[in-house]
Amino acid sequence: MLTQYHHSEIPAALSKLAKTFRLAGWVGFWVQLVMALGAAIALLLALSGQAFANTSSNTGLSIFWAVGGIALLVVGILFNVRYIRIAKGLRHEPGGLLHPRRTGAIHLLRLGALAGFAGILLSLFGAGTSVGILVAKTVSQPPGVAILDPNKIVRAMDVFVVLANITLIAAHLVGTVIAFWLLDRIHHYHYSHPYTIHATLE
Repeated sequence: MLTQYHHSEIPAALSKLAKTFRLAGWVGFWVQLVMALGAAIALLLALSGQAFANTSSNTGLSIFWAVGGIALLVVGILFNVRYIRIAKGLRHEPGGLLHPRRTGAIHLLRLGALAGFAGILLSLFGAGTSVGILVAKTVSQPPGVAILDPNKIVRAMDVFVVLANITLIAAHLVGTVIAFWLLDRIHHYHYSHPYTIHATLE
């Protein structure tokens, strides 16, 4: 049940599908991991700048959305790990415990796309809120006049929050694109090789 195909015994279509899942999983994992670290660093810089400035900030809601976006991005990274495991499972005997089912793989990819959409939505809320704050501060600054209220000054922490949310939008977009691409590959191989794929990935 847990025996693994020899490379010469793996159907060509199934081997190509396994390589596609493996490549997409690793690319998504590293790209989203790097972007998650970048967004987290930007948020930490914003929070530390606010602490050192010892002033109230209007970016609290933007930071809240960004934290939610990072949490969903961690979920997206875990989905990429599952894609890699599916690639390994495709090399095992059909019907075995480690061999993935087509319906299960499609369900997982749909959940991955849904998580990506939710992350994009949260990050868009955060980016919209932070950009609105920057615009309001910029418009309220009269040229050539000293600003006495520090909360009306555009500070680096405000820019870091915008950067974090934009990075999260891009990261979630990567995860969503990968999920839809893998869904397309499954359907493509299923209809192009109905006997091979139906017998091995069902």
